[in-house]
Amino acid sequence: MKRTWQIDDVTEAARARIATARLAAAYGVPALDRTRLTTALSAQLRQCLTKGGTWLLTLDVTAGGAEPGALHVSLVPCDPAQSAAQPPWRATVDCPGAAAPVDGCEPPDEAPEPAESLLWADEDTAVVLEKLADQEELVAFHREELHQTNQGVVALHAELDAAGRAQREAFAAERKARREAEKASRRLTFLANTSAVLTSSLNHEEIVRRLPELLVPEYARSVDVWLFDGDGDRQPPTPHPAAAVVAARTGRPQYAGPGPGGLPGVDDQPPSALDPELPLLCIPLPTRRAPLGVLTLAPPGDGWDPDDAVMLIELARRASIAIDNARRFEHHRDIAETLQRALLTDLPTTPGLRLAARYLPATHGLNIGGDWYDAFRQPDGSLITVIGDVTGHGLHAAVMMSQLRTALRAYAVDGGSPGTLLTRLHTFLHHLQPDLYATAVIARFHPAEPTLTWAAAGHPPPVLRTPDGRVHTLDQKPGAMLGIPLHQEIDDHTVSLPPGSTLALYTDGLVERRAQGIDPGITRLAHALEDLPPHALEGDLDGSADRILDPLLSDSERDDDICLLLCHIATDLA
Repeated sequence: MKRTWQIDDVTEAARARIATARLAAAYGVPALDRTRLTTALSAQLRQCLTKGGTWLLTLDVTAGGAEPGALHVSLVPCDPAQSAAQPPWRATVDCPGAAAPVDGCEPPDEAPEPAESLLWADEDTAVVLEKLADQEELVAFHREELHQTNQGVVALHAELDAAGRAQREAFAAERKARREAEKASRRLTFLANTSAVLTSSLNHEEIVRRLPELLVPEYARSVDVWLFDGDGDRQPPTPHPAAAVVAARTGRPQYAGPGPGGLPGVDDQPPSALDPELPLLCIPLPTRRAPLGVLTLAPPGDGWDPDDAVMLIELARRASIAIDNARRFEHHRDIAETLQRALLTDLPTTPGLRLAARYLPATHGLNIGGDWYDAFRQPDGSLITVIGDVTGHGLHAAVMMSQLRTALRAYAVDGGSPGTLLTRLHTFLHHLQPDLYATAVIARFHPAEPTLTWAAAGHPPPVLRTPDGRVHTLDQKPGAMLGIPLHQEIDDHTVSLPPGSTLALYTDGLVERRAQGIDPGITRLAHALEDLPPHALEGDLDGSADRILDPLLSDSERDDDICLLLCHIATDLA
């Protein structure tokens, strides 16, 4: 169905608006959409009347069939010239009842009365107000929902904030615990590494020198080590803080500073008169008998952490043990070296035979005391030379070496070949010290005989250089070590010994290396002896001994004694 109206004044416009409202109501257009449509149409009609001219309003209702119907409204100028100034206006609304016949929708012949217009307006407005009331209820419902949601959000934010605070506190506690664990681990690592450094040395002066290097600057600004015994022998006396004196007297750690230290296991003392503003931690160096000194520390900052102070006290205890052990070692080493040097014989002077000997004590560990050499005459005029090595080290080995030396000289008075003397020494050592063993080589020179008689018992073989410069190793059938629980008869061996020959007797400390064994060292000794010029052996046997030692000691750790005995037959014997 289609309806049209020409509009050129206000009356026609009012009629057209009313007809549009009735038609929309008749076809079931919802009140809200109907009100919107008439309001928009009224606005367009006012604009058209303002511009003047004649306008054509068209209402076209289309049946929906399966789809809902629609009401199409258009307002266009009748004069085509006005189309450029005022474009057509169109609107469409859904009509649920578009298929129903409509009557009475023609525009009225006369202008509607104001009361009728208001009646229609009130009818539409009532419907709109009813819809608005429903919308207000819905808005109120949603507003209450929003309010409750806001309250829930506020509560959730409060819970999240509380959870965030708890999480931050947990993270802070975890970081603090991690820092404390890292500090504890660093302290333990420092204590272990420092202890290893201190105990690796057997020189107490080196230990005292290393302490400041280890503690400064992480745990101390300055370090002073006060040792009670021997300080005055090496340096002028220096004043010590009163707290250090108290620590030495009581054996307890002392703290001196402007205020209390609050350190566990440490007594507080007044500030030091030497520097009242400087805090000091004075830790005694304890031993089983009495403190051997005091370690005085100045803090790296304002003071010490209590855990650091505990670590420093433990470090002082370990340093004290290391210093005490080093002093004991030095004492025993000095006694053993003094005894051994006292027991080493002065080489005799024999016509036609030149002797040169070298003894070098071990410089690493308490390994001195076992190596020895000797040379003496027998009643028949022959000369006995011997070199040996007692197993074990230290003072006990030096004492046993002296007993073997004395026993050998006593047996040699009755005569006897080198093999016989070694056999008797084997029996003597086995009965005297069943758990102690020795090795030895005895070589006998006789002025009237151009031969060398020798015997060996578990010892590195002698090396002989002949006048033609060739070097031979005398390794024929040596006996076993002296003192082992085995009956043995040690054989003698002879070799020609023309003038100009040189015999080298030595101990294993000269040729043995841990990574290589002993055979490469014997080869190096043979090469060193072979490289010596004949005039050096003839004119300067002592210098020749030094020239042999120099290349052989270049890679030595000096962890064992070294003995070398050179025997050279002078060429003037010819």
